[in-house]
Amino acid sequence: MKNLILLTITTILFTSCNQTINEECETLAQTNAQTENNIKIYKTAWNTFFETRDSSAINTDSFDEQATVVTADGNITGLEAFRDYYNNYLTGFSDAEFNFIDVFGQGDKIVKHWNFKGTFDGEMFGIPPTNKTVDINGTTIVTMKDGKVLQEQDFFDNYSFLMQLGLLE
Repeated sequence: MKNLILLTITTILFTSCNQTINEECETLAQTNAQTENNIKIYKTAWNTFFETRDSSAINTDSFDEQATVVTADGNITGLEAFRDYYNNYLTGFSDAEFNFIDVFGQGDKIVKHWNFKGTFDGEMFGIPPTNKTVDINGTTIVTMKDGKVLQEQDFFDNYSFLMQLGLLE
């Protein structure tokens, strides 16, 4: 009788643990699929932006209407303002090259490690061109919402960037 009770308890625990494990595995699989989809959408949007040199690639297909760039000078919010902000990199660098070094995340959070190269031969953020070349690495923290970019915050060595642009000595 003791063995039967022990066997029953073990079976109940195993079944219950197995169900919990299956639910956790399913949740992890869904989160992983969401992350992979978000990264695909994100990379496609930015590759299109830089490859076609067309700021209209920043649109409601991949970006939320309230897309926000977090900057040291304050947030830039709204799809048009977001597009105008990043368009500065197209107008400032006629030969802009943007490459993903690594992209990873979990769910709606993405981290992008990137490299940007180009010749500063056009106006950017109201700054006249210096015809200097830049080669800079940075990281962007991204928040997605419903499969669209909601917020970005870039981190890079601004001092090195300004030195390369010829704006600091």
